[in-house]
Amino acid sequence: MIDRNLPQSVDPAVSRTKFDREIANFRALARDYGSRGWFLVEADFPGAFVILAAPQLKPAPLITGVTFDYTDYDLRPPSVRLVNPFTREPWRGEELPTTLQRRVEGAPIVFPGLQLPPGAAMPRIVQQQPLMQSYPDGIPFLCVAGVREYHDHPAHSGDVWELHRAAGAGRLVRILEVIDTYGLRPLTGYN
Repeated sequence: MIDRNLPQSVDPAVSRTKFDREIANFRALARDYGSRGWFLVEADFPGAFVILAAPQLKPAPLITGVTFDYTDYDLRPPSVRLVNPFTREPWRGEELPTTLQRRVEGAPIVFPGLQLPPGAAMPRIVQQQPLMQSYPDGIPFLCVAGVREYHDHPAHSGDVWELHRAAGAGRLVRILEVIDTYGLRPLTGYN
C-alpha cells in the first residue's frame, strides 16, 4: 500500500521522471517479462504494482504481488513489499508464499586427518538464507540492498543507500529479478 501522505524531500518532478523511466524500461520488455510471469498491473507515481506467477508450473499459479513506493526516489531507495495479489495487503510472516531462500556457501569443512583424492574439492557448509525478514510488526521486508526497508533497518546502518544507488540496486527490474531468482524459479511443483 502506498502512503500518499509521505513527505517528498526531492523535487517531485525529479522523482516522477526517474519513476517514469523505470516504468518505461519495464514496458519496453513487457512481453519478455510476461513470459517469465511478471505483469505490471498498475503504475501511478509514486507507486507500482506487479504480480508474479510461476510459468514453469502447470497450471501456472499466481504466487505474489509486489508493491513499489518510489516516494523520494532516488534520494532514498524504493519501499518494496510482497503483498497478497488479490487484496494488495502485505503478507504477514506466516502467510508468505515464499521466503526467498538464497543458498550461501560457507567455509570448507575441515576433517583432521582426512585425505582427499587429487583434484577433489573440500566439502563446504551450505546454508539457506531467507531474504524475507520480519519486523516486530509481523510484516516481512525484502532484506536486499536497494530496498528502503533494508537500508532503514538498524542492522544495516553501515550499508548506506548511496553505496548502491549508482549500481542500480533500487531499479524495478533488478528487484523483480531477485524475487524471481530466489522465490519463483526454485518452485518445481505443488505441495
